[in-house]
Amino acid sequence: MSFRRHQDKPSEGSVDLTPMIDMTFILLIFFMVSTTFVKDMKVDIDRPGATATQVASTKAVRVYIDKQGQTYIDGEPVQIWTLQSRIRDQIKGMTAKSVLVVTDELVPSGRLVEVVDQARLAGAEDIGVATSVEAGEG
Repeated sequence: MSFRRHQDKPSEGSVDLTPMIDMTFILLIFFMVSTTFVKDMKVDIDRPGATATQVASTKAVRVYIDKQGQTYIDGEPVQIWTLQSRIRDQIKGMTAKSVLVVTDELVPSGRLVEVVDQARLAGAEDIGVATSVEAGEG
């Protein structure tokens, strides 16, 4: 009979990565919670002479403001106090609730701010301001 001698193999060192992974996830969650996400309303007004223009989406609701400050939706005049309900009706079934305010260069900034504010109150998520050249006249 032959007996073998049982030899102990030297144990190999191992590193447990579980605490490091746990700590990484805890730090990730901490930084995600403590970071503030601010989305500023971006109003880009590139006049017709600008080199960088962007064609607006055809699915956006277009609100026009003429030189006298009169607002129009679908070619018909709209008073400022009914603008919010008209925009709300237009964007009701849309997936991307976007409004494009097409304005003249001579429109006072106060009127533009009123129209943008009414669009925001109507539920528009994306509001852009453009001149008639960028908007494609239509």
